[in-house]
Amino acid sequence: MPLILGTNSIKDTGFNVANSCRFEDGDNPKMVVTPSSSGTNAGLKYTFSAWVKLGDIGADKTIWSCSSDTYIYISGAGVISCNFRRDSGSNYEYNSTRKLRDPSAWYHIVLRVDTTDSTDADKVQVYVNNQEDTPTTTTYRNMADDYETGANVSGIEQRIGVYSDGSLDFDGYMAEVIMVDNQSLAPTEFGEYDEDTPTIWKPKDISGISVGTNGYYLDFEDSSNLGNNAAGSGSADLTETNLAATDSSTDTPTNNFATYNPLLNTQNVPTFAEGNTQAATTGSGVNGGFSSIGVASAKWYVEFKLSAHSGTNRCILGVTSNPAEDDRNNEYFGQTARSYSYSAEIGRKYNNNSASSYGDSYTTNDILGVALDLDNLKIYFSKNGTWQDSGDPTSGATGTGAAFTVTAPASTDTGFYFFGAGDESGSHSCTIQANFGNPPYANSSSVADANGYGAFEYAPPSGYLALCTKNLGSDGG
Repeated sequence: MPLILGTNSIKDTGFNVANSCRFEDGDNPKMVVTPSSSGTNAGLKYTFSAWVKLGDIGADKTIWSCSSDTYIYISGAGVISCNFRRDSGSNYEYNSTRKLRDPSAWYHIVLRVDTTDSTDADKVQVYVNNQEDTPTTTTYRNMADDYETGANVSGIEQRIGVYSDGSLDFDGYMAEVIMVDNQSLAPTEFGEYDEDTPTIWKPKDISGISVGTNGYYLDFEDSSNLGNNAAGSGSADLTETNLAATDSSTDTPTNNFATYNPLLNTQNVPTFAEGNTQAATTGSGVNGGFSSIGVASAKWYVEFKLSAHSGTNRCILGVTSNPAEDDRNNEYFGQTARSYSYSAEIGRKYNNNSASSYGDSYTTNDILGVALDLDNLKIYFSKNGTWQDSGDPTSGATGTGAAFTVTAPASTDTGFYFFGAGDESGSHSCTIQANFGNPPYANSSSVADANGYGAFEYAPPSGYLALCTKNLGSDGG
């Protein structure tokens, strides 16, 4: 599994989405607005469009809701479900056939509602990446003509990221969220196929769409006001709850950043959070998280932050060429021949189940850098900006102070190297946050790579890049 990307994860799109919003369901995040008046066809005709990247793929998660029981959510099985009900009336349901279960992909979801349409099958339409879905549950077709669903209606709270009773919180990322009041619009109003790769569905500029009386456009570019309605018309700003400036992310459908990949974990699975950029190990067996993007060439820089540990600090981090096998065999980073790591307790390094003295120990709140040079097959580690063993990641083939000369990725494994972190002991636990360029925590500085991507605490060495799809497209991997 060398690289998992959605159909919209591409190098260049012409139009670039700058930011997304990261929702952590454990924080109960939401955005809400209550219209003070109703416009034409309020509750009868509207379009909701959003790009989403899933965090906890096993949990039900609400994208949008209003009134007592009107919503779009994705079930733990990956099914898009829609329901339309006002007060204590009948439920009118729509359940999709497809399943969204890739936590590293961006999906474009469009909901079109027009209860003024006399064709029952056209009252509700759902699209994923411009492909209209065929529903398995069709009671929505029983809605009377001109049925009012509550969307954009005066006095009815409109919500992003939470169900009507405050449950089923969204977990993951949203970008380019737009509600269009009194228009039923096709997905082609919000996205388009790439001219060079016509199977790739990508965002396009939607800032010119008229959102109507109570519509809104959330671009998440103002980290101090994530609920800002960037449409310049329509509803007031949405009020955000339990969302912080650090939840404004540069992980977007036009530049997909690596995260931990929960699909690679089957043994002693960590608890993943913060849009899969945080992994908390269990204290039962060796476990950890692996990056969703693997690389086979070029130079890459990643930072990890140890945010907590219990007992003896047995945190460990590094790279491996066969994460699935490491997971199956309950092996820690550095236990196999093509796995290399730096451990916290006394600063040892590991490869092929052999430990040797290397650098400083590290502990809570330290920032650990990993520089992987696959052009020269070297790996370097830093602690709080200081390269261990006087390492120089820019020394090329000389490999000054390199922790390891790594073996080239083998086709018998995956052919790629993956970054990761976890623990080396089954009796201890730790929480490690990964910054592949999209940090879940606040940096005191924000340093990008040479291509202008990523936000790191310490400057990436010259020639080293953040782990994102724009860099894969331009510089190999």
